[in-house]
Amino acid sequence: MKSTREKILFTLLNHPGSTINDMAEAVHINAISVRHHLSNLEADDLVTSEEERHGVGRPRQVYFLTDKGQEHFPTKYLQLTTRLLDHLKENFPAPIVNNLFVQMASKLAANSPQQSHDLSIEARLDIVKDLLAQEGFTVEWEKVNDQYQINELACPYYHIGQNHPEVCTIDQTLISTVLSIPAEKIKCVLRGDSLCTYLISQHELAEKAL
Repeated sequence: MKSTREKILFTLLNHPGSTINDMAEAVHINAISVRHHLSNLEADDLVTSEEERHGVGRPRQVYFLTDKGQEHFPTKYLQLTTRLLDHLKENFPAPIVNNLFVQMASKLAANSPQQSHDLSIEARLDIVKDLLAQEGFTVEWEKVNDQYQINELACPYYHIGQNHPEVCTIDQTLISTVLSIPAEKIKCVLRGDSLCTYLISQHELAEKAL
C-alpha cells in the first residue's frame, strides 16, 4: 500500500500544477495534512511550488515535482541512452562520437568561474568537485606528497560506461579543462578498480607554473 507521501507525489506526477485542495481530494485526507506533507517534500527537494493567477482575487499556490521528484519514479532513461549511443556508434566514426563527448564536457567546464585560471590549484580542484557533483558524481580530492589525486567515489555514468566507455571522456575532459592541466586516469571502475582516480602529477604542476 502506498504511503500518503507516495500518493501525493504520484498525484503531482499525473497532475502537475495541483493545488492543496486538489491533492486533498485525490489523496482523501484534509488540506492541513497535505500542507504538512508538502512542507516535508519541499524540504527534501522533491516538490516545488509557484503562484498562479486564476481570475479575480489572490493568486493560488500550485505544486510540481522537481527533477529529483521526477526521478523518484521508475524511468527508462538508461535503456534509452544506451540505445542512442548504440545508434551513434553504428552510424558515425569513432572520432566523431568521441568528439561529441569532448564538446559536452567543454560546455560543462564553461560553467566554471571565468577567473578560474587565476586561482590556486586547490581552489580549482574545489570547482571541479562542485561541477562534477552537479552531474551526480561524488568526488573527493587529496594531496599525496607533491601530487593531487581526484577520486570519484560514485559515478552516474557507471552503468552506461559498461557498454560505452567513451562516456569517461566527459569527466576527464572537464577536469583537465578546468585545471588547465592534463589529468591522467590511474584507476577505473570499468577495469575492476573500486573507484576512478585521476592524477595531477608533479611534472605537470611544474610545467604549469613556468
